[in-house]
Amino acid sequence: MNARTLRSLLIEELAVLGKSITPAPARHTRTTSWCPRQPGFGTRCYAGGRKTYVVQALMGGRTRTVTIADTRLITEALARNIARRVLLRAQIGENPADTRIKGRDVPTYSAFVARYWQTVSPRWKASTQTRNLSYRKHLERAFPRRHLDTITPGEVSTWFASLTTRSGPAAANRSFELLRAMFNKAEEWGVLPEGANPCHGIRQNKLRKHECLLSDNELGRLGSALMIEESKAPMAVAAIRLIALTGCRKSEICNLTWSEVRGRRLLLHDAKTGPRTVWLGQEAQTILAGVTRDPTSDLVFSSFGRPLTIGAVDGCYVRAREAAGLGHVRLHDLRHSFASRAASMSETLPMIAKLLGHADIKMTARYAHLDDAAVLEACERIGAWLVAVVRDQGIVRA
Repeated sequence: MNARTLRSLLIEELAVLGKSITPAPARHTRTTSWCPRQPGFGTRCYAGGRKTYVVQALMGGRTRTVTIADTRLITEALARNIARRVLLRAQIGENPADTRIKGRDVPTYSAFVARYWQTVSPRWKASTQTRNLSYRKHLERAFPRRHLDTITPGEVSTWFASLTTRSGPAAANRSFELLRAMFNKAEEWGVLPEGANPCHGIRQNKLRKHECLLSDNELGRLGSALMIEESKAPMAVAAIRLIALTGCRKSEICNLTWSEVRGRRLLLHDAKTGPRTVWLGQEAQTILAGVTRDPTSDLVFSSFGRPLTIGAVDGCYVRAREAAGLGHVRLHDLRHSFASRAASMSETLPMIAKLLGHADIKMTARYAHLDDAAVLEACERIGAWLVAVVRDQGIVRA
């Protein structure tokens, strides 16, 4: 074998070996498009959809990349002007990358969550504070080690979808509402520019509405079951009956105080939608008159200093509904049944809203269809009148 043939074989072997050890191309999580009009200036696109303006220059003996701003916050022309100033400073030996890190005034996401909670939560009602505290953990885990102005709508959408899967659509909606309110405050306080809220355009989960309206027969069965429970839990039964007769929320009844009972009405100081008045019928007044007052507490439903808890009311109701064969009926459905009775008696939507304590009449509009029977009767009367008129005029045959 001559030298030329041996060299050819060695080249072929090396080529095969090179192919076998060639590493697979790395998957890039970001790409940069450099501007032909301004050397060193470009737009960097991340996998999550975020885009930023960047400038690249030799600083301190090595190539450094400085992020200028999110593309949503400034125009490309302004970003190019900033890039030119960065490049000029780099040419005279300064390091704009270090200066930017030291002088950054936009807080981290985690720091702003703490600031928002400390500033806003004291103005919430006690019940709202307790409820929102359970959702705070979802916010704190959302965007760790990120600055507030770097979070994109795509990342918020991904977080929201993941939270929906982990914790359910309702919990995700509540957490998202808090996140959106937090970014709105960031704009209001001047931390972010106007229109920078990454929650804009993201739709919340559509929740399944559960409204079970009890018939006369079902209410009668439930009443019989409550009479049996009364010997074991008289206070809880009285609270459930008051909920059914007033349309109040169970928290409003469980937290009711004697100072809020004023004759034929309740002056609720801490209702869900703010202070409101609840008028009492004769049956509701009789229930309150039968409650023994606890001298150690101002709560209506309290015994020897031990207040009636929502859990105790729920437990009593579950036992009664199971005994009545109404396993699908929630305690809150008694409130819906109260409203449906008002609608079927042709009460107006503003009146029903006032009875239920709705801040927005849109919440009450769900009961509008329950008055269809009265509308149909009116339609029949008008139709009969029209037929009589046209018959008298000979337009139709008798």
